[in-house]
Amino acid sequence: MTFSRLLALCLLAATALQGEAQPYPSRPIRLVVGFPPGGAADTVSRAFQEPLTRALGQPIVVENRPGAGSSIAAEHVAKAAPDGYTVLIASPSSILVNPIITPKAGFAPQKDLIPISKVSSSPLILAVNPGVGVDSVKELIEHAKKHPGKLNFASSGNGSAPHLAAVLFQRLSGVEMVHVPYKGGAPAVQSVLAGDTQLAFATPPSVLPLVQAGRLRALATTSRAATPLIPGVPGMGEAGLPGYEISFWYGFFVPAGTPREVVRRLFDATSLALKLPETARMLAREGTETSGSATPGSSEASSPRIPSSGPAS
Repeated sequence: MTFSRLLALCLLAATALQGEAQPYPSRPIRLVVGFPPGGAADTVSRAFQEPLTRALGQPIVVENRPGAGSSIAAEHVAKAAPDGYTVLIASPSSILVNPIITPKAGFAPQKDLIPISKVSSSPLILAVNPGVGVDSVKELIEHAKKHPGKLNFASSGNGSAPHLAAVLFQRLSGVEMVHVPYKGGAPAVQSVLAGDTQLAFATPPSVLPLVQAGRLRALATTSRAATPLIPGVPGMGEAGLPGYEISFWYGFFVPAGTPREVVRRLFDATSLALKLPETARMLAREGTETSGSATPGSSEASSPRIPSSGPAS
């Protein structure tokens, strides 16, 4: 072997060893959101952006990839390199529900994604356009029964938590409404504000500012009883629909095959961020609370139960 070839091999080996020795993370990390800016997933992501940047020592770049009820973002992350530099924020709808209602989805979440940690939890808010002329859940049900199929409800996409919340509402109350899916919570709520649709089961960050400004009317939360997260708004049981309850959470996920030590590093950084009072305060302003996992991989998905009879959308 010639000297020049031996030198080249040594340099190649040294470069490879240097690359292997680089601690994680050594470059910015992308946090992929399956909805447009302004919705709950985007709001929660940005609440964790700065704390995670400090904990990991590298910038967290929030990247919005809306569409297909967040399935586009989930598939993108599932097919990304399993190196810890592409992280998904997701809810039960994108992890469990969407793959069921979209059989040709290009990924299998239970196989292709690894959970890092649960990060937030909140109820949804049933909000209506004031022009509908109802002030309570009971009045909304009476109105919908008098005008079957005339009320349109907006959601952040087929199979999303707001969609499932409305389906459950229809089946328990015996009303029939028309589903109008959008690419995210923010455009869905804007449609209610504009009067293109009449109501939505919306995430608190996307709807609370409009409720507080008096531009939309909050009739109930999807918890059974009132929650201090959303003062002044009754729970669904108190509002006249006993037996109704849906909670909603977000968690962080990475591609399957991501090294265990990288998963642990992300989990530890997320746990630190969850303990910060500033994170809790930022989410509380949006009607959401921090909610973590005990260990990496324990952010088990829990989809809301949907009864099997009644009108569906």
